[in-house]
Amino acid sequence: MILNFYENLSNDYVKLLENGNEHNIIIEIGEPPVMETFKVHSTILCYRCPYLYDEFKKSTINNDVNIKIIQKPQISAKVFNIIIKYIYGATINLEKVEISIIFDILMTANQFQLEELVARLQTFLIENHPSWLKLNFSKIYNLSFQTDFKALQNFCDDIIAKHPNLIFESTDFNTLPEAALVSIIQRDDLQLEESKIWDYVIQWGTAQNKTTFEL
Repeated sequence: MILNFYENLSNDYVKLLENGNEHNIIIEIGEPPVMETFKVHSTILCYRCPYLYDEFKKSTINNDVNIKIIQKPQISAKVFNIIIKYIYGATINLEKVEISIIFDILMTANQFQLEELVARLQTFLIENHPSWLKLNFSKIYNLSFQTDFKALQNFCDDIIAKHPNLIFESTDFNTLPEAALVSIIQRDDLQLEESKIWDYVIQWGTAQNKTTFEL
């Protein structure tokens, strides 16, 4: 029989993060004057976030006590605070967190190659905040293909099949990734006349050629 004490283990690792004892990395999040620093441990990152561990190994920035510094100016402290607690404690508390911030967490988790968290956050958004996803449909759909969020892609594709105008008549339709457009027009259940589909495809293709020519 195996007795598990994961909750205590998780709490202890979060305390290690909060105390910063024996840390050998400082991660600087944001930019002055709102920059925040996090004291972390390379051993934890090695097993829990290889992406940041690689950043640690490549870093050449050191302070006076020979602690390496990783700089992430484009990430908000609120987002990183949730991510780093997941890395240490394998838990994530999304209570009272704005939906837009949850999506930012998803994007950062993808950047950090945290596949488990990426999958769970997609499911969380689909099951708990479908209205927000629909409200921001065009943006979500574009990003789901740029980042290969399969669950969000399928969620959006199902909506497009019934309401194709959400994407075809959006202001940024012409910026749609090619893979996304192909995914849409290959659906057998797309509720749009074939002639209109090809009109949109031509419109999209013309926009791509125009962009290439301007470059």
